[in-house]
Amino acid sequence: MKRLTSALLCLFVFFTAFGAAAQDAGATLLTVTNGDEVTEYDLQALEALGATTFETTTIWTEGMQSFTGVPLATIAAALGIEGGVFVASAINDYAVEVPVPQSAEGGPIIAYRNNGALMSVRDKGPLWIVYPYDSTPDYQSELIYSRSIWQLDRIEMKN
Repeated sequence: MKRLTSALLCLFVFFTAFGAAAQDAGATLLTVTNGDEVTEYDLQALEALGATTFETTTIWTEGMQSFTGVPLATIAAALGIEGGVFVASAINDYAVEVPVPQSAEGGPIIAYRNNGALMSVRDKGPLWIVYPYDSTPDYQSELIYSRSIWQLDRIEMKN
């Protein structure tokens, strides 16, 4: 029992520290690799790209939620990406593919705030690809839900 308690305490400290460190000024939250080009974004750099906020319900949360983040389309435009696929990966190496053309304006964002608060690892953060699910039935499908990756930390471009 003592070992279990110690192990749980260690996990709690790790996730608490990771969540706090991810929100520290200057800490890299997202790394985008496009061929040989690597771009790192901290919170300030993501916010500088321009924030989008929308309200929607999700299948993972209760009630209406407000999400703030940078549109995937904005990331693509900032890096001169016009086609291909975003391969988005989480801190646990879970990965999904999002075709660049399907990241159009009014589509998915890389959310860093939920209901006005920065998200910790425990709360699906620090980054979560979120769609405005309530805006169209097209965003209420298993495919779209599977692309809604949380604990996002890196994106690699694939042609």
